[in-house]
Amino acid sequence: MWLRLYQEQMQGKVPARRDDPLWWTLRRPFRQLSYDGARLMFTRAGAALGANWSLHDLRHTAAYRMVRDPGMPLTDVQWVLGHAQLSTTQVYLRPAPADVIAGTLAFHARRAGDRAAAPDPGPGAAGYRPESLDVLFGKGAS
Repeated sequence: MWLRLYQEQMQGKVPARRDDPLWWTLRRPFRQLSYDGARLMFTRAGAALGANWSLHDLRHTAAYRMVRDPGMPLTDVQWVLGHAQLSTTQVYLRPAPADVIAGTLAFHARRAGDRAAAPDPGPGAAGYRPESLDVLFGKGAS
């Protein structure tokens, strides 16, 4: 939403072709916003909000999101980030605790579904009490 509002504000004042820069200074003469200018702008906005974020934090956030997208190969993320070694990009593969918990819960839910759909093996082996086998193999467990 903010990007769209910015684009409307700058319409007709700066070039807006596909290969033109997206970000421009707001003071005339309009110039492409440099990395240092964007960094300073972001730092001032963070200070006004009481946040301790940097422009580089946005790069890390983008990298984490890209590596979690199953449709984006890690080598593509490496290229976007400009890393010479794939091992540098692999640091973003660390899973978030919430993702690990969600994945583990989903795994156990699938396993419970598999057990519920499995055919009944029939009476237990001779010498074992059926309730012991039920506990051992998870029948009737909730």
